Amino acid sequence: MSQAPIKLLGWDDLRAKGIRFSKPSIYRRLKSGGFPRPLYVGKSPAWIESEIDAYLLSLIALRDREVS
Repeated sequence: MSQAPIKLLGWDDLRAKGIRFSKPSIYRRLKSGGFPRPLYVGKSPAWIESEIDAYLLSLIALRDREVS
């Protein structure tokens, strides 16, 4: 049974997914637990795409609960 490949996202990829927070804002959210933690490939942060997708879905769910 093969596992789906893991796709890593960099800063530009986050922006392409609609995440427009500044880098300092993302680091503050990381510190408070409000954003998925990255892996570090060398010195550069990289986020697992499925975790970012889950984060975005949780924001949508939060929005939908507030509307109800």
